[in-house]
Amino acid sequence: MTMTSLFKKRRLPSYLLIGLGIFFIVNFVPGFIAAQEDTGQTAAPDTVMQTEAEHAPEEAIGITPEEVADESEVPEKPIILVLFELILFIVAAKLGGELMERIHQPAVLGELILGVVIGNLTLIGIEAFEFLEHEHFIEILAEIGVIILLFEVGLETNLREMLSVGTTSFLVAVLGVVTPFILGWGIGAIFLPEASVYVHIFIGATLTATSVGITARVIKDIRKLQTREAKIILGAAVIDDIMGLVVLAIVTGLIDAANAGTGIDSLGVLWIVVKALAFITLALLVGNKIMPGIFLAALNMKGQGILLSVALVVCFGLAMAAELIGLAGIVGAFAAGVIMERVHYRGFMDRGEHSLEDLIYPIASFLVPIFFVHMGLKVDLSTFGDLNVLIFAGFLTLAAIIGKQACSLGVYEKGLNKLSIGFGMIPRGEVGLIFAKIGQSLTLGGVAVVSAPTYSAVIIMVIVTTLVTPPILKRSLLKKSKDFYAAENG
Repeated sequence: MTMTSLFKKRRLPSYLLIGLGIFFIVNFVPGFIAAQEDTGQTAAPDTVMQTEAEHAPEEAIGITPEEVADESEVPEKPIILVLFELILFIVAAKLGGELMERIHQPAVLGELILGVVIGNLTLIGIEAFEFLEHEHFIEILAEIGVIILLFEVGLETNLREMLSVGTTSFLVAVLGVVTPFILGWGIGAIFLPEASVYVHIFIGATLTATSVGITARVIKDIRKLQTREAKIILGAAVIDDIMGLVVLAIVTGLIDAANAGTGIDSLGVLWIVVKALAFITLALLVGNKIMPGIFLAALNMKGQGILLSVALVVCFGLAMAAELIGLAGIVGAFAAGVIMERVHYRGFMDRGEHSLEDLIYPIASFLVPIFFVHMGLKVDLSTFGDLNVLIFAGFLTLAAIIGKQACSLGVYEKGLNKLSIGFGMIPRGEVGLIFAKIGQSLTLGGVAVVSAPTYSAVIIMVIVTTLVTPPILKRSLLKKSKDFYAAENG
């Protein structure tokens, strides 16, 4: 290939840009961060008033020496460093996503992998990025990002289409949750015998949910969205996600009860299940009743961005309500997305405004990649030096794949491609990462439920299941059809 053809196809400029970005990050960033941290520690006072206040006796301005000591423990971060952190995360996410999409893989993998690379530069002597792993500001953005992500998933969920495939999708989803959960629990017990049973249960929970986004993208690319198999897969994946969130709520409740020293009996578990199901059911039923009225009232307002503002208020409100009753905020965010059907806000679109999916997309493009890069930062590659961790990751991945193949047993209709339905349920993607993140934030006896080696094993499982699904699902759905040969040759 000549240089001219490279430029005509705009590949060379893209490769140069990616290379320059990586060179910039590795060579310039460490010195910049070190300089800014030094500046923050020795920052000059902004005004003469501030200088005088610092030298005045504490009692004269109503502050005790103890309060001064407490305030001095909170370091002041220069705004320029905060902005630089944002630049770093955005550039890393987009570079990683671009590299993966060029080899026809989901962008989320590139964001995750580049986060892993940045987080482990200490292994080659570059320590400037080490602080990012526990950077409070970035963690908050990542939390908001995952709420927006589940809100997006909810927006793309059509309950009517999901119910149209009825009992088949429900059976597929149930088998796709129960089987991996049991397998994951058993593998956790075998490889982590010294850990609490709650840890084993949580490992099982990380295998339950399916990444509907990855599967939907593959099916859409090969133009098979209208097939019966595709509708069963997507319907089951949505039910799967809801069940996975309920499982997460149960496991989190068990761990919280264990930390409180109260323990939990069968009635306690039943209460958690009822609470989770009641929240989701009420949010869907009540939300579908009142959202048309809310949007109609908002339609009379003349300001800009009313539709998006109403949607975000409902999203954050339901996420907050879920947290208040002991569920994960992502449960509320998902429910908020589901109840915002286009028919409810048709008036806004009739007067020329964009759909909610279009309005939320720029926000998600900014915040969601930050979540995935941040998740990659938390992976400790040094744990892979332990052969036991790699073996554990291998068995966890096998359990994740085999467990979802059990889904095909729920397909009782004749003439359907059962293997394709099982393959479509394999990817864990962003959902597995969300579960792992929550596991890292939960503690049992002062120790994180998901340790560094376990987290690394889960990341391997997520990456492998996400990588293997597109090619095998595509081949399975197009098998013995002219479309297969056309796709392969065209």
